[in-house]
Amino acid sequence: MTEPTSPQPASAPPSFVKLAMRNMVRKGRQSLLHFGLTALGLMGFLLLLAWLGRPIVHQ
Repeated sequence: MTEPTSPQPASAPPSFVKLAMRNMVRKGRQSLLHFGLTALGLMGFLLLLAWLGRPIVHQ
């Protein structure tokens, strides 16, 4: 005997990934600008941490 399955709704709500991709396509230039600024900020932060955490070698 098989278990009855719950009925799936006709149209499930779109996932967050699909919504984000749709929004990125709709606002292409602004999304790319924000992505670039975020990437530059992250790289700058990592470089700052690397510079501040560098070992001090006395000669």
